[in-house]
Amino acid sequence: MAANALDRHLVLVGFMGAGKSTIGAEVARRLRRELIDVDAEIERAEGPIARIFAERGEAAFRELEARQFAAAAGRFFPSVIVLGAGAVETRELLSGGWVFQVVQLDVDVEAAWERAKGSSRPLAQDETEFRRRFELRAPLYAEVADARARDADDVVLAAAGIHVETGGLQLLERFVKEPAALVTEPVVGGIHGADAQLAFPFEESHDLPSGEAAKEIGAVERFWRSLRIGRDGTLVALGGGALTDAAGFAAATYLRGLPWIPIPTTLTGQVDAAIGGKTAIDLAEGKNLVGAFHWPEWTIIDPALLATLPERERRNGLAEVVKTGLLAGEPLWELPEPELVRRCAAFKAAVCLRDPQDRGERKMLNLGHTFAHALEAGARFGVSHGDAVALGLLAALRMSALDTTAVEDVLAPEPVPADRELAWQAFERDKKGEGGEPRLVLLEAPGQPLIDVEVPPQLVRAELNRLIAE
Repeated sequence: MAANALDRHLVLVGFMGAGKSTIGAEVARRLRRELIDVDAEIERAEGPIARIFAERGEAAFRELEARQFAAAAGRFFPSVIVLGAGAVETRELLSGGWVFQVVQLDVDVEAAWERAKGSSRPLAQDETEFRRRFELRAPLYAEVADARARDADDVVLAAAGIHVETGGLQLLERFVKEPAALVTEPVVGGIHGADAQLAFPFEESHDLPSGEAAKEIGAVERFWRSLRIGRDGTLVALGGGALTDAAGFAAATYLRGLPWIPIPTTLTGQVDAAIGGKTAIDLAEGKNLVGAFHWPEWTIIDPALLATLPERERRNGLAEVVKTGLLAGEPLWELPEPELVRRCAAFKAAVCLRDPQDRGERKMLNLGHTFAHALEAGARFGVSHGDAVALGLLAALRMSALDTTAVEDVLAPEPVPADRELAWQAFERDKKGEGGEPRLVLLEAPGQPLIDVEVPPQLVRAELNRLIAE
């Protein structure tokens, strides 16, 4: 691909009645992008579409459509462009050299006719002709679309280049270009490595250690030195959250940057680590202190890969799910797992697309994490990320003077053994602090995050101490 998700226009296509204008407006609001509805632009400039069809014919309308689309696609900043139902029928609008992510909104013909009949749409006056056009256009939509969607969450995921789909390894052939290198970890490689190798002819494959050891500088250095692909290559990362962080950082830095595609195999990876382009490794002084922003070319999320996930790893990811639910103001943790993954991933993707460099509202995603990272460093990374995040969320809710029931009921956090001084030193050095003063993400209420809240250090340290076992 010529560009990642941050550079691509988002183009919605689909038949009449698919809800393109409504969903397009919602997606533009979530992503804070300009909405350009091509039909609305034509009517603004030329008058009602029904009159254009009646007086000048469909061919003249298609000429106007092409002109308006070209004007929209030529804009510098990525926007949400809504195309009329027939735009793909008579003209190859989407092959003009612009950079797009094309999303088809699904609708069946019965629902489409119920929504369109009785309207002023010129091609919805006759049911037989309506159904004929539906059948004619179906393969055209499939040909131009990069993804299919049923609602705004799906479209946001597509805008971020995220594909949530069972059988995701089969997408490798579609999205990965040769030459490519695969990096995984021993356990994941033993379970899914062969399937990945069968799905795509990787030129080379590599292992990083399991867990947080993947993020040690020595492990990443050995990985750098073993890579042989050039800058025209792609790095595919198959594994959990730590593997994703480390592989993404290696991709960001090797040869000054390689395209990369994460395929997360843990709940933490699928709802958090693989989304948004944050990559990092650890130092002894703290977690994620060395990193880079490097947005993936694509992200492939297959909830079916979680079937072999140990319960401990599932619990790690559930802490991130609870965090997302608190930020969204919805009990997302109560959803079935595939839907839970989709909704959490869409929430984070929208936040990251609005603030890709973590300069503003993306900081909300650190809810509970400043405490969590301090605990991990204080325990010399002997405490799991999920347990640390659960405790961090408990602390954040207490400091927000909010009910802690959701965290306690779902995650049941217990204080963990850690060196108090080492944990506090890590807290003070945390990258989210300013001028040596702690800055926290708190909540005014569920769904209403407060960013960069300055809290007296003595109160913060007292709360941190409550999370450490005696």
